[in-house]
Amino acid sequence: MGNVYFAFLLTLLAGLSTGIGSLIAFFTKKTNKKFLSIALGFSAGVMIYVSFVEILSKSEESLILALGEGPGRCFAFLSFFLGIVLIAVIDRFVPDYENPHQPHTKKEIDKLKDDDKLNLDDRNHLMRMGMLSAIAIIIHNFPEGLATFASALKDPTLGISIAIAIAIHNIPEGITVSVPIYYATENKKKALFISFASGLAEPIGAVIGFLLFRSIFNDLLFGILFGFVAGIMVFISVDELLPASRKYGEEHNEIYGFVAGMGVMATSLLLF
Repeated sequence: MGNVYFAFLLTLLAGLSTGIGSLIAFFTKKTNKKFLSIALGFSAGVMIYVSFVEILSKSEESLILALGEGPGRCFAFLSFFLGIVLIAVIDRFVPDYENPHQPHTKKEIDKLKDDDKLNLDDRNHLMRMGMLSAIAIIIHNFPEGLATFASALKDPTLGISIAIAIAIHNIPEGITVSVPIYYATENKKKALFISFASGLAEPIGAVIGFLLFRSIFNDLLFGILFGFVAGIMVFISVDELLPASRKYGEEHNEIYGFVAGMGVMATSLLLF
């Protein structure tokens, strides 16, 4: 149970990092776009490297133990691509503008701050934008929460790395939720609360997954879950993190962050 509590704590902290995005948006006059770009690229590097080098290999190992060499490898790669399909289908059901995987530029966010007076229609539109963004993030965070939880349960060191990467990518999602709601309501507390609440979907996803699968946690289930996790993380990195990093940054910031993320992940795997 100690591992269960630790895995849940990591998932909770990763989910609540949406609130960090809110704090950055509210308490800094100008977001450091270069830092944000490098951080998002770094997160993508961590997630892609660990997915292919560590998580997918663990999926293979577990499924080979459960099913044998040939079927185990086949099921590992099938699980990987099913994870990609799952998160892609979720994306298709979320409108582009409210989709946290379709990031808004800093210019779009700053435009809201330049409007001193907003009429009622503007406020209603912003409130709808913020609430739909929150709903979209909740939907996306369920599988991310299960991914973090399952990884930490099987390998706490790996779980820490995944939790950090997901926490970084949750920061701009917090901005997406909180800024429109704040400018619609002029209420920082309400915007912060809704932003934090949207991140709670990750630990809730972890709890639901644990309750559903705790009686059948074995090599077969872990192998399938790890395949799903790898697919989900690769899709998020390619579909969300790298495009967002390029939008926020300039020149090759996203590549520098991406390579640094892979380097740090590789080093941590060698050391631990």
